[in-house]
Amino acid sequence: MGDRPVRRAPAGLIAAALALAALAALLAGSFAAPLRAWGGFGHETTAQIALANIRPQTRAGIARLLRAEPLLGTPDCRLRSLADASTWPDCIRRDGWRWGHTAAWHYRTAPICEAYDARRNCSGGNCVTAQIARNHRLLADETLPDNVRLEALAFLVHFIGDVHMPLHSGDLADRGGNDREVAYGIIPGYNLHAIWDGPLAERAISTPPSILRSYTAAERAPIQAGSVEDWSRDSWEVSRDYAYAPAFGGDACAPKSDARVKLDDATIARLVPIAQDQVKKGGLRPARLLDEA
Repeated sequence: MGDRPVRRAPAGLIAAALALAALAALLAGSFAAPLRAWGGFGHETTAQIALANIRPQTRAGIARLLRAEPLLGTPDCRLRSLADASTWPDCIRRDGWRWGHTAAWHYRTAPICEAYDARRNCSGGNCVTAQIARNHRLLADETLPDNVRLEALAFLVHFIGDVHMPLHSGDLADRGGNDREVAYGIIPGYNLHAIWDGPLAERAISTPPSILRSYTAAERAPIQAGSVEDWSRDSWEVSRDYAYAPAFGGDACAPKSDARVKLDDATIARLVPIAQDQVKKGGLRPARLLDEA
């Protein structure tokens, strides 16, 4: 073997193989990533909308609370801005020993084919709507230390974003769409939750006209009206009518066939304004609660 000439693959073939390997790794990382409502991009967008629509004194109060970040004891999950606050509750969940109990706080899925029940799936206050109310009250309590109120601020902003991701409010016996495989256009291998969590939200946020702006009082008023339970029911209806129904030919509660479920390009285009509206609500509604607190 010592004197046998070594046969080398053509340089072009090697480059192509490396490119394919890199693409495979990228795709594997995309589909294996943990599911979070709207991902970082969606949550940070809701925070930016909120920041653009709060009163100056609210903004100043947030800046003061952010100075208490070192007292949180979460050096791997920074909390230096409202954008950080919007993703901090997802980041800390990686520390299961300390924060694992918060997992159930991110959702309150109700069956879309049954009558809506505002109290369902919230035992002991362990659901997103109850935790929005709890953290709003903690944030407003000026007798509490700043680090406690800062933690409440982060949970509040994040959970209002969560409740507006439709599949954290509606369910079809599939863990909010996590167990329902759906193709996104020509791309297979997604599930319904992941589609609304990632590519659909990203397309909605990046499609003009921009939803990231300061809104007039007249524009804000109808969106910010109502209670957290009203907002939850609204999101549940969006889940039923727009997240599930288009994937099943218009009737999510009809008997299912074995055919592969797919959202075609025309359907995706119709869903973009719906997703835009949900992200906008997820930013303007916390703005109201932050001003109140």
